Amino acid sequence: MTIVFYIDALKLGGAERIVLRWAQWCVQEGWRVVVLTRHGPERDAYPLPEGVERWQEVRLPPWQERLGWWAFPLRLQALRRQLRQGHVDLLVGVTTLPAVKLLLASRGLGVPCVVSERNYPPAKLPPRPWRALRRLTYPWADLHLVQTSTTGAWLRRHCGARRQCLLPNPVTWPLPDREPIEPPDQWLDPGAPVLLAAGTKAHQKGFDRLIPIFVALARRDPQLRLVLLGLSAEPYHGRDQQAWLRQRLDSLDSTLQSRLVMPGAVGNMAAWYARASLFVLPSRYEGFPNVLLEAMAAGCACVASDCATGPRDLITDHVNGLLLPPQASTEQWVSVLAALLEDHPRRRRLGMAAQAVRRRFDSERLRCDFLEALSRIHDG
Repeated sequence: MTIVFYIDALKLGGAERIVLRWAQWCVQEGWRVVVLTRHGPERDAYPLPEGVERWQEVRLPPWQERLGWWAFPLRLQALRRQLRQGHVDLLVGVTTLPAVKLLLASRGLGVPCVVSERNYPPAKLPPRPWRALRRLTYPWADLHLVQTSTTGAWLRRHCGARRQCLLPNPVTWPLPDREPIEPPDQWLDPGAPVLLAAGTKAHQKGFDRLIPIFVALARRDPQLRLVLLGLSAEPYHGRDQQAWLRQRLDSLDSTLQSRLVMPGAVGNMAAWYARASLFVLPSRYEGFPNVLLEAMAAGCACVASDCATGPRDLITDHVNGLLLPPQASTEQWVSVLAALLEDHPRRRRLGMAAQAVRRRFDSERLRCDFLEALSRIHDG
């Protein structure tokens, strides 16, 4: 069987890592596996697993590209030809735009198409034309892989996504190292307490919310450091995220700049989880947060925003972590984090309980569920 996973790019991010994990599982099953992206390898943050082929979406001639939205039917035709020529047996579209394009391009080819949303859909709405196309095309999908029951219910109610498989992200433990390696000791003073957060999208992850929280906590503890991992020095949607956060800190307390640590992307996440005093996730919205899953598997004491989906699927409040209301104030966050920073035995208890995610989201069990779901679709 030839299976194609289609995603915009293999840039740094949770959806991209999951695509490569799925691709690896399919290779191990003996299938021919292709990862198809709109952008080329120059944007890749991850290596392809051994045995996985890489295709790039065919580009239109420059004069057609200049048509903008009017060239959309031409792009679909080109994608359709590419799929037909590749003798594809099964398609998986990951995130909204690739999923919609696959459903349209493969219409009538007789190739089953699976869709996987990676965020809670109403929390991150695509442009209006894509929303209309999503409502039109999602009922055509042979299967929707959903990370949480809340996301599944929304897709069923608003997009007619009746055929679903609940498939949360698998845990990876122990975490392998990859480049770039950034030893925490090169960035942090020995023994300094550390608030750790990680993600590539500062606004979604609520990193700006963390700044006033950190200011209040740092004034109490002159050793405290805030570490934000994953933020590229390159602009994201036209914004330099690191500069934006430093400006936010400057407006509150410029003397703390040296205690805000942003190493960018790191490939040795396990070392940073081990160095953290607390892992914090004040997200505005999530799908199923890989960084929280990894931090819990690593034994971190974790505090997260109870946003619409994701954290509550991992954390049972006051058992294996703490959840704060989505609109919790800075003062509430400060109160909870300050108490936890001063209570090492409680942090240790929460961290030990958090490690149970290694069993709950066991990779081998979820691998079997995933392959079984795709096999059923392929076999009709």
